[in-house]
Amino acid sequence: MLETKPLIRQDDVSSPVRAEPVEAPSAGSGPALRPLRQAQDERTQDERTQGERFIGAEQWVKPYGDTLGDGRVQLSFTLPVALDERAKEGAKRLAAQMGLNEPAVVHCEDMGQGFSFYVVYGQCKHQVDLNSYTVVKPEYEVMDKDAINALIDAKMKRRMVVVGACIETDAHTVGIDAIMNMKGYNGHKGLESYHSMRAINMGAQVDCEDLVTRAIEERADVILVSQIVTQKNIHLDNLTKLSDLLEAEGLRDKVILVVGGPRISHELAKELGYDAGFGTKSYAEDVASFAIHEWINRKAA
Repeated sequence: MLETKPLIRQDDVSSPVRAEPVEAPSAGSGPALRPLRQAQDERTQDERTQGERFIGAEQWVKPYGDTLGDGRVQLSFTLPVALDERAKEGAKRLAAQMGLNEPAVVHCEDMGQGFSFYVVYGQCKHQVDLNSYTVVKPEYEVMDKDAINALIDAKMKRRMVVVGACIETDAHTVGIDAIMNMKGYNGHKGLESYHSMRAINMGAQVDCEDLVTRAIEERADVILVSQIVTQKNIHLDNLTKLSDLLEAEGLRDKVILVVGGPRISHELAKELGYDAGFGTKSYAEDVASFAIHEWINRKAA
């Protein structure tokens, strides 16, 4: 698995420069400083255009490292070979084939049993036009906790029932707990703290059949699924299984079906038959806002 992130080089440290004494400005010197500020603004704008180039409606960007537009990145990966000079050279050549100019192996470790790990710095030759594609995302207003509670009270006139779980062999509850548990995550309280919701967290390794059964028993408005484990695309099989079960039971159109996880996008969720998908940087209010708006839209249809 490859992981890229912007490079911050620390080997290019410029030598110290002696500062010339500067006379303190007088009270009336404000206007005299404007040309300097204008020059700084112009220089900043010039640097910005190196990393973000506009051509008509196009918006081209490259990775940022030392200066805008330099394309500097850091890449880490594992090779199934023991660490030696040939393997290090192979890591450099592999990075070059990925589109990095002047690749350099800045760190490497032997992992044992015929594996080695590498960190490579380089200059990415590619750029992307941010306006050349569209991103599929749910269209709804994200509200805060108080507004969500008020809207549910006003529209549903009862508590919204949410049943959540990590399904099948997935034993990682960090995602479902972040959304549902009382304490939530990163300062965002979970659904259990919403007085307008009855949040039922079934935990991890829950069979799809058991989740559907519990949803029927609780007369759930929302089924919330978390999938953290994605090796060999096992999450796709699990999510498809749940969607198919709901279809077979005639429940698919009666519940709001939501999935979340680090490899989940709204586009993928829709392809799998779900109403919404939430990836990283998603919180309880994102899910709750979508759920109540979706419920209102269905009632109005």
